[in-house]
Parts: sequence; structure tokens; C-alpha cells
Amino acid sequence: MPTTDHHAPGGRRRTLIVSASMGAGHDTVAAELARRAAARGHQVHVVDVLRLLPYGLGPGLRRGYQASVRHLPWVYAGVYGAFLRGGPGRRPSGVPLARLAGDRLTELVDRLRVDVVVPVFHLAAQLTGHLRERGGLRVPSVVFLLDFAVHRQWLHPGNDRYLCLTDAAAEEVRRFLAVPVVTTGPVVAPAFRAPVPGAARWRERFAGRAPGRPPVLLSAGAWGAASRPAATARLLAAGGYLPVVLCGRNERLLAQLAREPAALPLGWVDDMPGLLAACYALVDNAAGQTAVQALATGLPVIGHRPLPGHGADGVRRMADLGLSELAPTGPALLAALARLREGTAQRRIRVTRGRALFRRDALDCVTDL
Repeated sequence: MPTTDHHAPGGRRRTLIVSASMGAGHDTVAAELARRAAARGHQVHVVDVLRLLPYGLGPGLRRGYQASVRHLPWVYAGVYGAFLRGGPGRRPSGVPLARLAGDRLTELVDRLRVDVVVPVFHLAAQLTGHLRERGGLRVPSVVFLLDFAVHRQWLHPGNDRYLCLTDAAAEEVRRFLAVPVVTTGPVVAPAFRAPVPGAARWRERFAGRAPGRPPVLLSAGAWGAASRPAATARLLAAGGYLPVVLCGRNERLLAQLAREPAALPLGWVDDMPGLLAACYALVDNAAGQTAVQALATGLPVIGHRPLPGHGADGVRRMADLGLSELAPTGPALLAALARLREGTAQRRIRVTRGRALFRRDALDCVTDL
């Protein structure tokens, strides 16, 4: 593949990170990679691949995905099965849609004199792989694959390198692509892996709301997409816990949970390190960025009522790797929480496994090309 080398002066690099405003996880990873690059003196830009699509396709895709995961999960499950999950037989490719953004991406790369492109979303990985394979992108593309379960739309042989969360994900990429693959672990901000002063304020709030009840965080993601969160909150309350529900930016869900007297619903939270450090466990439904932030903080994760498609596959993969426990029923959830009491061997093992996931700085594997 042809490559153009025009590094910025002084050994600095010009890096373009291609994210997607699908929830908050991809943008959170992009922002942290950008912060690390800027701290090293590199020039860094972040672009939303949905904004590169013409004809208003990007916002339409986002609205459709958001509506399906919130209100029609069976529709998204069908789309995931047809387009993303691997399996026998010919499957549709993401390249035809992705290449619609090709001209805008290459124009941006040329204008910014970029040295390396880093996709952190699967449609972006299809786009860069397609362009690299055909010579339309003359700088390397390093894909940061931020899912525990690898689906086929992340994979394109034209990309130069893949960075993965786990060895299992890396091996799966190697099964399909003859490109270099590195296990780096997840990308989270430093505050999640350091003593957190904000935790004390959250503990005071929890103790004032429900003295003696361990706070269990129930995550519905940035869009507030969850299956029967009120029922799960009532189950946790009946089990002696304080259900703390992350509603993201879903005002309707926040209002619904506000009617549950035993629950503490929260809208968008800026102090996630403090909140996670103050809780007893995370009940997760997507194996996304909130889950890896919890692992970095030392908070055990339990998968329950996962979102269809990539959420369910990711939750199962985390459990298979011993990073979490899958609780398919209400009684199983309460039993899993009981096994995680402070000071128990199981809690220590889970915390140790979660923190060991963070191996190396993914940015090192971008800047050494």
C-alpha cells in the first residue's frame, strides 16, 4: 500500500481519529485517545464518520439505530444478525455505505496533512480499509476495535493494524485478516485508575438516601436504552440494595424511574469515576464503555437483560472471559450480587482480572508506525 510520510515538525504526528456519535462510547474513546496524543505534543483531530456521509444519511442512521434499540429491539436484532454477526453464507458488506464518505475523508486527510487515521467505529473501519486497499488513502489506518465480541463489519483486510481489548478478540481478527493485531486492553481516562476524591460525595448521598443499603449501579447507556429497568430496580430494592439507575440523556426514562420510590435515577453524570468507585457493583446490559470503566475502577460487573445484537454478544463474551458474571434471571442477579460481598475471594479475583485487562497504551501502537 502506498504511504505518504509528512510528519509534523519536531517528530510530532498528525493523527485523525474517526469516531461516530452512536451513543457515547465511541466518542469517549476518541476523546481519550485525542487527549493522550495532545499531551505528547501531537496534532490530533477527531471527526464523526456520520458527518462525512452525504444526503443526510448519517443523522438518519443514528435516529434509526436509537429508535430501534430503545423501542424495537427485535428490529435491531434482525439487522445485527443480517449485517454484523458472522456465520455461513454470503452477508451484506458495509463497504457500499462507507465509501459514500470516501471523498470527504480523503479531502480531510489531505487538507490536514494527516500521518495516520484511527477508526474507532466499525463503519469507519470499513471506509479506511476500502480506501487503503484501493490506494485512495495514502497513510496508515490503525483500527481500535473497542468491542469484546468482534463482529464482521469491524473487519477489512485493507487496514494496516488492529488494536483489540483482549487476546480472544485479537485471535478472532487473525482468523479472518492477515494484518498485524495487538492486544492493548481498553482505553479509559486516567481518573478511572487512580484514587477518586469524588467517591466520598457519592457515598454520602447514597447513605442519606438509603442507610445501610449497598448502592448497585444499573446502566442504561447514554441513550437510556434498557429492558424493564423499573422491574430490575424493584428487584434490587427488595434484595436490600439501593438501585442507582443511569438514565443517560433519556428524559422519559428519568421521569419513569423517578416514580419508583426505592430507586435513585440519575441523568447525565460527569463524575463517572467517583460514581463507580462509590458503588458495590455494576449491572450492565451492553459490555460497552461503562463496563470497561467499571473494570478499571475495580468495580465488579454483572450482565443482566442485555441489549440485543452486539450487547448480548459482548455481555456473554465478557462472562466467558471471567471478567463479569452473566445473570439471566432476577434470582440469578441477586445471587451474583451476594457472592460479591466485600472481602470475599470472588470479589478480589474479579477485581484483579478486570484491572489486568489494561495492558498497554493503545496510542503507542498508533504512533510507532
